[in-house]
Amino acid sequence: MLPFSNSFCVFLLSFLLTPVCIATDDRPAQQTSNDEEAKQEFWMRVAIQALRDLNSPCSFEAFGTAIVNHTSTHDDLVCIGANAISSTGNPTLHGEIAGINNCTAVLSDPNGKYRLLPAEVSEAYKHLTLYTTAEPCPMCASAIRWAGFHECVFGTSIATLRKFGWSQIDFTSHELFAHTSGLKTTTNLVGGVLADETDGLFAWQFDELAQCPLGCERDAAGQTCTAAASDSDEYAKTEL
Repeated sequence: MLPFSNSFCVFLLSFLLTPVCIATDDRPAQQTSNDEEAKQEFWMRVAIQALRDLNSPCSFEAFGTAIVNHTSTHDDLVCIGANAISSTGNPTLHGEIAGINNCTAVLSDPNGKYRLLPAEVSEAYKHLTLYTTAEPCPMCASAIRWAGFHECVFGTSIATLRKFGWSQIDFTSHELFAHTSGLKTTTNLVGGVLADETDGLFAWQFDELAQCPLGCERDAAGQTCTAAASDSDEYAKTEL
């Protein structure tokens, strides 16, 4: 077992943020228990909260990520990430890539909690689950598979993003994962988790009539959503 702590810890590395990717179809046909579904929804809300912690509840590119170790006695949040393309100019900093960058820094920090060597960091990803507010694009899905994550859980699908007006590469995570049988790892893919909440994060950017996300309101011109004066933090983290 890798030396992951049992405590619930949040590591915020705001200097390594990224954009999430896009989604595909809804939750696969496999059955999930009520406990498993509740756990997935909890951690999806942490991915949503990452937008508030690292950027804004009204993030235009609302791709947030949480990376969690479910193999410890208590679920352990290793790191979070958020799309950082507009703040850095780096076109690869999708939410998932930002999260992977953050986790690599957290796991390898010689003065940090885990203090893993490079080879141990690579091995650690096989035990981690990545939660993302939208389905990973082909770039992010490829990175997830190369990392060998145990599981990837997303909210809004690529198809829904396209419907909302987002530019997307028309190749779903399910399709990309199907072409990764040559890799030595497997990654379980679950979609549509809390899509009724994550969809609203992406619906307003190209539709002035769409409702703003929770904690946001239209500006005077009605063209964009900005943080409301009194923003009640519905997604504040609580212990599982």
